Amino acid sequence: MDVFGVVVTAVWVMLPAYVPNNAAVLAGGGRPIDGGRTMGDSRLLGDGKTWRGTLAGTLAGLTLAILLSVLAPAASDFVGHPLPTFPLRAGLGLAFGAMLGDVGASFLKRRSGRERGAAFPGLDQLDFVVGALACALVLAPSWFGATFTVPVLVAILLLTPLLHVLTNGIAYALGLKNEPW
Repeated sequence: MDVFGVVVTAVWVMLPAYVPNNAAVLAGGGRPIDGGRTMGDSRLLGDGKTWRGTLAGTLAGLTLAILLSVLAPAASDFVGHPLPTFPLRAGLGLAFGAMLGDVGASFLKRRSGRERGAAFPGLDQLDFVVGALACALVLAPSWFGATFTVPVLVAILLLTPLLHVLTNGIAYALGLKNEPW
């Protein structure tokens, strides 16, 4: 597979994982997942991780995976490279896993003494990727193995931090986020 094909495939297969956290920010609010519980002197997760945001983010990512599956033949013709479709379990794994990875990162941030919104370089850019890949592997192992080749995984690990910084900067500039990371 050529470099263009690897990059296009990497972005395509990660779109259902890229969208959930943004959807969660837009739909956030409501009851915190941790219910206000603490561990030591700090919250388990904080007010930013809510049931509504998690559900909205998961549904947005899953809906996008379904839409991309419908669009895959036409998109493949357009880019001149075959793009995969998403079995329902794969779409759910990518979307919910992205949310789960973000929740896990929030837990780690609180344990390291960081407040809500504080930067945690590396973790902030890849937490949702690790969660998405892990859940997709568990829920759709055959699809995962056929889709996430080593070159595609490398492209994801290189491109995601760049895309994450860019999209968060845009969200910050639009007033949708309180910090640009």
